[in-house]
Amino acid sequence: MVIASMTGVAMKSRGWLMVLLMICATAPCAVAQTQNDMDPASGEKYLPRLGDIMNTVQTRHIKLWFAGKGANWGLAAYELRQLRAGLEEAAVMYPGIPVTDITTMANPVQAVADAIAAKDLRRFNKAVGELSAGCNGCHQSIGRSFIVIKAPTEQPFGDQSFAPQGKP
Repeated sequence: MVIASMTGVAMKSRGWLMVLLMICATAPCAVAQTQNDMDPASGEKYLPRLGDIMNTVQTRHIKLWFAGKGANWGLAAYELRQLRAGLEEAAVMYPGIPVTDITTMANPVQAVADAIAAKDLRRFNKAVGELSAGCNGCHQSIGRSFIVIKAPTEQPFGDQSFAPQGKP
């Protein structure tokens, strides 16, 4: 029992460490990319606004939810990777975001990934709820508590099927 408990702690710590390593590993690429990206209109370096990055993350959150609800686990895994990349991008481009806000997202993101790998809808629902709570915690810590993320109630992407291919 103690060994199983220690293994769980080690797994969670490893997941947290992996997120930090990914952020550090992608930082030079993101910085180099933004240095090379020039706004053609002004000739200045282009840096997407934090709100624009977060809107993209929010879209990924919505699509993740509907992919999981449709049991399209491949699409759910893809959307989770994209969501994670958006959070990493925000952390690299906006160093004013408290690092604790970014690192506290590691466990919810890993829980969603584990639920997707297990193809377990009940675990998925719980994990996405924890992910949403993590988003809201970050918003509160930076004085944006008026931005509240929750599970979607309507399907806004009428042009996309969230069921696995071959199923209606």
